[in-house]
Amino acid sequence: MKIENIPNINYLWAGLIIEELVRNGADHFCIAPGSRSTPLTISAAECAKGEKTVHFDERGLGFFALGVSSSGKGPAVLISTSGTAVANFFPAVIEASKKKVPLIILTADRPPELRKTGALQTIDQPGIFGKYVKWDFDLPVPDPGIKPESVLTTIDQAIFMAKSGTPGPVHINCMFREPLTPEESGGEWRNGLEPVKKWIQSGDPYTKYTGSEESFTPGSLKEITEIIGQSKKGIIVAGKLKDNEGKSVIELAEKLKWPIFPDLTSGLRLDSSSDHIIHYFDQVLLSDFSNGEKIDTIIHLGGRITSKRYYQFIEKVNPDNYITVLNHPLRNDPLHIVSHRVRSSVAGFVDAVLPEMLPGDDDELVVELRNASDITEGIIENFVNEGEKLNEIFISREISNMVKDGNAMFLSNSMPIRDMDMYAVSNGKTLHISGNRGASGIDGVIASACGYSSSINAPLTLLIGDIAFLHDMNSLALVRESKKQIIIVLINNGGGSIFSFLPVAEYKTTFEKYFLTPHGLNFDHAADQFNIKYSKVTTKKEFSDEYRSAVQGSESVILEAVVDMDENLNAHKELQSLIKIKLDKKQNN
Repeated sequence: MKIENIPNINYLWAGLIIEELVRNGADHFCIAPGSRSTPLTISAAECAKGEKTVHFDERGLGFFALGVSSSGKGPAVLISTSGTAVANFFPAVIEASKKKVPLIILTADRPPELRKTGALQTIDQPGIFGKYVKWDFDLPVPDPGIKPESVLTTIDQAIFMAKSGTPGPVHINCMFREPLTPEESGGEWRNGLEPVKKWIQSGDPYTKYTGSEESFTPGSLKEITEIIGQSKKGIIVAGKLKDNEGKSVIELAEKLKWPIFPDLTSGLRLDSSSDHIIHYFDQVLLSDFSNGEKIDTIIHLGGRITSKRYYQFIEKVNPDNYITVLNHPLRNDPLHIVSHRVRSSVAGFVDAVLPEMLPGDDDELVVELRNASDITEGIIENFVNEGEKLNEIFISREISNMVKDGNAMFLSNSMPIRDMDMYAVSNGKTLHISGNRGASGIDGVIASACGYSSSINAPLTLLIGDIAFLHDMNSLALVRESKKQIIIVLINNGGGSIFSFLPVAEYKTTFEKYFLTPHGLNFDHAADQFNIKYSKVTTKKEFSDEYRSAVQGSESVILEAVVDMDENLNAHKELQSLIKIKLDKKQNN
């Protein structure tokens, strides 16, 4: 940033904002075109550092930024003009808040004299995101009477609030008067810039924040270690984990000789490095594996898990102790069963308790569950290979089998993430896996997948249903522009198939029109509109051949997999019936 090249005070403030964001590691700018945001947009465009993504749809752009931030490499920055453009960010802001992902939102606004006057494209922007942002600030109109350092400290505070404690989105509303273009102007604004010149020379953020250190004092976990040590039968549950925390989970399980129930987002669901991992635990829970024996203690490490059957199991067994470990202070207790809540990283907790634990002497539960999981895998493998008709179980399993090691998967909500969680092959691959599991909506999925792929810099397979795809077709423009390959596996079952799994499906008079929402659409023309390679498959062999070809190539593609909704429902029911019968028979022998 060079002071001598700045044309006017709008561009001074905008330049300070952009430069300070970059110095704080927020260097991916997601920009929606607009007039009032011109100073921010041009300043970001001319900044030599960082990435820039431009998209015409603010709603999709918000989810793209969410995907970028979800990688854990720093918050993305959203830039929009004033008016309803701002409101279009709201769904992504909600998801970022619920998912606890840092996000910086810069919204341009009219100056005070145009507010509540009927001026075009003017709405009440301060506080528009309500409780879904951690912090917000209505930045004054650039004025020579206001110290420019105040702009820098505002950005530093915003970054700190977004990343510290429980991460989340923050909003800075930026008012600008005309001229919005970089017109030269003289005046007093160049006076008093000496502190800013010193900041420019330093190359560092103006205010450096130091995060608080969380550590356990001797004896602070004594009660918990005693509970774990006295438990006769325990289970470790792994929800969403940070990179490398899976090793800590395995280390704890192997010392205690306890089984691990791994959610897909834990990174352990596909891991084959430990016999303590019960890969198909969700399907094993179709049977009463415990045979009436009491489960004393559950240690739940990380975020909530996908399996509904797990939570039903917990309600049934009602363990004496339910210990939850999360790195934020918010409640994660939908069953109101947590007895001990530890605020810590998973690795920090394991490091603290492991030296205090005596090695377990009974792995009977691990052996029993592992055998049941292996039986379940055999049943699934035989079942998915029978016949030629395509179903969603086969699709999920085949993707997990064929996707390249080191690539990424983004899983839409409703059935895609559930099917992958239940039926993926556990072959030891290391994959980047993500999804919008905060508010768990089906909007913005394509955009989020593109943002996630961009940030981790890896080819990505997106598994998505037809209704979620329809929600976000504008974001195919982001797929077309993606630097990395995006393979979209689009399951077209003609509507909202997840509702067919729910009790409402019994109410035939209203079910189809008001819940299934059948659309009768194919998606070849959508692919053609955005110039994306497309293929359509209806059989297992066609799917395997086309997906294998896509994975071996480098071009983005939409692979539309047409399945019958009723047959898919029956396949799920039949497979789960086979698993239950076989496991119950084993249990009774």
